[in-house]
Amino acid sequence: MSRRVKRPLAKSRSPGDRPKGARPYRGSQAERSQAHRPGGKPPARFPGPHAAKPTAHMAEPEKIVAEPSLLPTKVQTVVVTADENNMRVDRFLEARFPGLSFSHIQRIVRKGELRVNGKRADSKDRLEEGQSIRIPPLRLDAPKVSGHLSEAALKTLDALKAMTLFEDDDVLVLNKPAGLAVQGGSGTTRHVDLMLEVMRDAKGQKPRLVHRLDKETSGCLLVAKTRFAATALTGSFRHRSARKIYWALVAGVPKPKQGRISTYLAKEESEEDTIMRVAAHGDKGASHAVTYYAVVETSAQKLAWVSLKPVTGRTHQLRAHMAHIDHAIVGDPKYFTKENWELPGGLQNRLHLLARRIIIPHPRGGVIDATAPLPPHMLQSWNLLGLEADRFDPIENAPEE
Repeated sequence: MSRRVKRPLAKSRSPGDRPKGARPYRGSQAERSQAHRPGGKPPARFPGPHAAKPTAHMAEPEKIVAEPSLLPTKVQTVVVTADENNMRVDRFLEARFPGLSFSHIQRIVRKGELRVNGKRADSKDRLEEGQSIRIPPLRLDAPKVSGHLSEAALKTLDALKAMTLFEDDDVLVLNKPAGLAVQGGSGTTRHVDLMLEVMRDAKGQKPRLVHRLDKETSGCLLVAKTRFAATALTGSFRHRSARKIYWALVAGVPKPKQGRISTYLAKEESEEDTIMRVAAHGDKGASHAVTYYAVVETSAQKLAWVSLKPVTGRTHQLRAHMAHIDHAIVGDPKYFTKENWELPGGLQNRLHLLARRIIIPHPRGGVIDATAPLPPHMLQSWNLLGLEADRFDPIENAPEE
C-alpha cells in the first residue's frame, strides 16, 4: 500500500536538547536491523501491514473466550479484579455486561443505583482492585418492532457503510470523521452510538463500542457486533494486546526525533472546561501514561508530522503529552497554548490528529489490521506543506511498555 523508505534512526542528542518528560528510544539491535533490512519482518508482537485479515467463517479457536456475565435480575455485589483496576465505572459495566446500552449505563449511575464501597459514583470515576460494586437489576433494551427501516434510518445505514474500513460477522472498524461524537452528551444529538441503533439484529442486540475517540479526532474506531466479540476485544484492550498508531501535525520539531514520554495525568475541572494535567505520582486521581513518538517528516522547523503510539489509554493522553513537551497538536482548542504562534496560511484551525491504524487479535483467530486515510482537513495540510503521506512510519517498531 505504501512504499517503504529506509530512514536511519535519530542520533542521540545531548540532554539539553530533550524536552522535559521525554527520552530517546532506539529499540534493540535486532529490531533496528529488522526494520531497515529489505524484506525484513516486523517483530512478532507487532504484525506488519500485510498481516492476513480474518474471514467471517473462520473456525473457533480451541481456547474459547468466556461469554460475558448474565444480566442480574436482582441486586448483586461484585469485586473489582486486578485486570479491572483503574477502569472507569462505565467501561467496567460495558466489559462485564456488553449487552447494556450507553444510555442505560448512564441512567443507573446517575440515579445512584450503582454504588462503589457503598457510595455513589460518577461514570468517569476510576475503580480500584478489591472495591465492592453494588449492581442493580439490569435489562437489555427492548428489541425494536421488525419492519422496514425509515428513510432516515436508511441514510444512517448508508453513512455507516461509507465509514466502514473492515467488517465481518463479529467485528466492525469504522473510519470516524472529525466532528462526529462517539457517544452522546450534553447538547449532542448525533453520535456513533446512536447511529448503531439501525444495525440491531433480530434479537434486539446492536453493535457495541469497544473504545473511544475524541469528537474532533478522526480515524479507526473498533465496534463489536456480537457479545462474544465484545468480551474478547475488551479483554485485548485491557491486556494491551491492541496496537494503536496515531498521526498528528505539531508545532515545532521535537528533539530527539524519536522518544518516550512518561508522566502521570490527572483530570482538572473548572467552570469553563475540563483538561488533563501532568501530575505527580501519588496525586489524587493521577494515572501513569506512556507515549512513544517519532518524527516522520518536517516542514522547515515550524511544523512536524509525528507518529504516535500510546502504550496506555488515558483521556486526552496524546494531546496532553505533546503539549507537555512543548509541541502541541495543531488546531487543539484545549492544549495548544503557544503565544504569538500563527497558523500557516491555508491550514484549517482544526485538530490535526488521526487514529491512523489499529491492530488487534480477532476474537476467532487471526489479526484485524485496519488503516484510516487522512481526513480532508489533514490531507489539505499535507498537500500544502508538501508532506508525503506514503512515507515509512518509524513508530511501528517502538517498544510495548
